[in-house]
Amino acid sequence: MMATKINPAPRASSKSSVMGMCRWAVASLWIVGMLAGCGVAPTRAPVYSPAPAVPARPAPQAPVEGSLAQTRGTWVPVSWSELPGWGGDNLFEAWNAWLKSCEKPLPPWAALCPEIRRLSIGSAQEQQAWMQARLQPYRIESAPGESSGLLTSYFEPVIEASRVPASGFGVPLYGPPANLAQRKPWYTRQEIDTLPEAQAALRGRVIAYMADPVDALVLQIQGSGRVRMAQADGSQRWVRLAYAGTNDQPYRSVGRWLLDQGLVKDASWPGIKAWLAQNPGRQQELLWANPRVVFFKEETLSELESAFGPRGAQGVALTPGRSIAVDPGSIPYGTPVWLVSPGPQTNLQKLVLAQDTGSAITGAVRADYFAGWGSEAGDLAGRLRQPLQMWAIWPK
Repeated sequence: MMATKINPAPRASSKSSVMGMCRWAVASLWIVGMLAGCGVAPTRAPVYSPAPAVPARPAPQAPVEGSLAQTRGTWVPVSWSELPGWGGDNLFEAWNAWLKSCEKPLPPWAALCPEIRRLSIGSAQEQQAWMQARLQPYRIESAPGESSGLLTSYFEPVIEASRVPASGFGVPLYGPPANLAQRKPWYTRQEIDTLPEAQAALRGRVIAYMADPVDALVLQIQGSGRVRMAQADGSQRWVRLAYAGTNDQPYRSVGRWLLDQGLVKDASWPGIKAWLAQNPGRQQELLWANPRVVFFKEETLSELESAFGPRGAQGVALTPGRSIAVDPGSIPYGTPVWLVSPGPQTNLQKLVLAQDTGSAITGAVRADYFAGWGSEAGDLAGRLRQPLQMWAIWPK
């Protein structure tokens, strides 16, 4: 599922997480994240932090013969040698994500998925040779000659929650209200907290209680989370809270809200937390600055499921470091993408799969990078905001 700069990305993309108490689940209530637009869904929007300068764009040029027009943007055919870093990636890692996309392939890929599955045990050289023989790379442009965009990131928080109200756990997370489809947009975050009619509509819809309202906001922005749930009998079990809908209110970044008022210079989640620690009386004001609320559904988190992220908009489980959220008007779900992003947080030249989307992920050269789960992934997701170039890889 749906991390970053002006956001943590909403995305709700399909995240079914809270994976087992496995090695990754080193819970941290406030971990920063994400996933945009991505995950199933819509709730991720990056936390803000100035982006490095984007290289100057070349002058507009005439469409290249063989270009493919998308709803947003254009794909321009190129040779494999034009992909920066091509040949230096560990394709085996990307192949695992590709196999996931083959669980729900679009028509252009369905015929190739048997070969993709057979090559899962092939060498990197065999995989690369097959790609070059069977596929064609295309540079993604938002306009003629404009191939630079923005990369952000999202993640899956690992959190503690209680099935019932308990000491220290009093912040409710809701499943979708029965009348959600009848009222669009539904009540805002502030109205949910203050109006008796909104509270009445949510009566009986609480699926978990968290300790910190800001951590609950992070979870909503990322779109899903891995939760160690304390049961009414005192036992605990891991579950995933996955995106199930929103109140259809606009997403407003609390990081952007702080920046616009000149209250912070660092609008990453750690920066937001630091500001709140100094201004606890303004916490409610900050929360209400974002009227969007995400509703959740509970999913199982088996040992196998805990090895992957939540399900993205494509309907397949996300793979840390190999799944991205995109604008489906520019890149169809399941498309392999060569992603290049240099910057202070990380330098990326790798094959990824377009498997998710998010409300903040719009435009041809725009992606949200799924960092995984836990505090390390949250830190990257909360800070990543770098220049981006992408090449779509498509059957010949």
